[in-house]
Amino acid sequence: MAAEASVATGRPRPVRVLLAKPGLDGHDRGVKVVAMALRDAGAEVIYLGMRRTPEQIVRAALHEDVDVIGLSILSGAHVALSTEMVAERERQGCSSIPIVVGGTVSDHDAQTLRTIGINEVFPTGTSLASLVEAITALAPV
Repeated sequence: MAAEASVATGRPRPVRVLLAKPGLDGHDRGVKVVAMALRDAGAEVIYLGMRRTPEQIVRAALHEDVDVIGLSILSGAHVALSTEMVAERERQGCSSIPIVVGGTVSDHDAQTLRTIGINEVFPTGTSLASLVEAITALAPV
């Protein structure tokens, strides 16, 4: 299925997305639903799991040669964790990898996240179709 999707989109390979839950948030149902939606759309998904540090996430993104990093944050610490992620991405020399954040994020905080360097923000209730479309659009061709 992934090969078919990559041919249909004109990409040389499927979009590779790393999903992770930074911080202490222990609710992972939403990120697993997102992972399945991306997979069903033809993306290759690497799910790193819960309670990961920004350093672990960026290191894995480099190792797995991903196109997009997706963070699921429901703990309310999205601004602090995203700030750390953007800084870690710079430290490890991969500022070209887009980062997206999904979770419980207010409109005001979504704007703050975009200002600090997060490429897309998906508040709870975002449709899976629009999320998949936006993440796919961020991946280089």
